[in-house]
Amino acid sequence: MEELNGRMLACQILIAGLIARVANDQRDPLGFLSDFRDEIKAVVNGINISGMENTGRVRQVASRSVDELFALMKPPRSD
Repeated sequence: MEELNGRMLACQILIAGLIARVANDQRDPLGFLSDFRDEIKAVVNGINISGMENTGRVRQVASRSVDELFALMKPPRSD
């Protein structure tokens, strides 16, 4: 289980880096991040989860993970 958690953390760090890199190339990075977060949350809310009785808990954890991922990103510095 610890190996899986480590891999998930590594994936989250990789994804956060990729999103930040793409956002930095945009004219409005904060607007891009907000739109992207909203799209990811829509996917989390609409994805089909089969084989589980309590899919609401899975969605809640996934939504919280999305919020945590985007909370780690800071607005760009104004030089």
